[in-house]
Amino acid sequence: MSRRAPCRRNVSTRAAVLAETLEDDPARRSALQKTAQELVTDVAGTPPDEIVLAPPQTVPKTSSGKIRRSSARDMYLSGRIEPVRRALWLQLLRLWLSGLRRRTERWSVRVGEPLYAGWWWTVVSCGFFAAFIACLLLPRLVWRWQVVRSLARAGLRLTGTPVAIIGLDRIPTSNSVLVFNHASYADTIVVASVIPGEPLYVAKRELGRQVLAGALLRRLGALFVERYDLTGRIADTEAVIAAARTGRNIVFFPEGTFTRRPGLSAFYLGAFKIAAEANLPVVPGVIRGTRTMLRSDQWFPRRSQISVEIGAPIAPSDADFASVVRLRDDARQWILQRCGEPDLGELVKPEAF
Repeated sequence: MSRRAPCRRNVSTRAAVLAETLEDDPARRSALQKTAQELVTDVAGTPPDEIVLAPPQTVPKTSSGKIRRSSARDMYLSGRIEPVRRALWLQLLRLWLSGLRRRTERWSVRVGEPLYAGWWWTVVSCGFFAAFIACLLLPRLVWRWQVVRSLARAGLRLTGTPVAIIGLDRIPTSNSVLVFNHASYADTIVVASVIPGEPLYVAKRELGRQVLAGALLRRLGALFVERYDLTGRIADTEAVIAAARTGRNIVFFPEGTFTRRPGLSAFYLGAFKIAAEANLPVVPGVIRGTRTMLRSDQWFPRRSQISVEIGAPIAPSDADFASVVRLRDDARQWILQRCGEPDLGELVKPEAF
């Protein structure tokens, strides 16, 4: 016996149960009717007037498998209790339509992702060249940064990239060292859209040799340092310390670079040595979502939600080596707890271009 549906030949006086079965032996059908009579009586508290055993696919149902009671009642009252027979073409059409949604979703992903990637690179390229021209023409650093910040924010909006910001008020107006985790080339766009004022980027020296990127960063007041050549570090450190005393906030990515492996690498000491010697607080920051947006091993951007969280400033206790290491470890521990990625725990040496 399959699902049951109460029906009434006369709504006020009669009730019937319509049930499906494959059984055609009269004795067994009679036993099924008797069993159904007992079950309905136990459940409903009153016996039905009639038990109707119908062939399979007779009881009308919805697409989700629920019994259509009104249709079952009409069928019983009409006296035509027979399976619903549909044309073959109609059955094939329903089968095709049932898979249409999934096929449409797969097609939209295959077509939508390349379209989004093309749009993303169009927006980023146009924004970069607009920033490049503006920085070349505008005479004041504050104007250049205002344009770059506006273009970065507009680019994120045009690419449908929401950015949630937490703790922006913790950034001092000047004289601090900001350190962020580094997971993608998109990090620089996000930081440029968030950080107020005219931050001083400390970038790898290789970028300074690039025609467009080097010229743009120089016009934004960036400093280029050698990250793994010991002989060049002393001069670089003195240059950054001298720039720190001008009052600008200094931005570092102390991992030095990023890899295709998710995780937080060990931090180089340079940013924290400069903060300790210049007696500047270190402000840790966490960027989440950029690795999903633009991975290091491919240039195919994808939709992602970005969040930036700024921590409380950490003041250096002294300028000796132990104090510098402690300052680095405190900042890194705060970032590690919030970046949502594993601890790789090793320095990654940047590759020379």
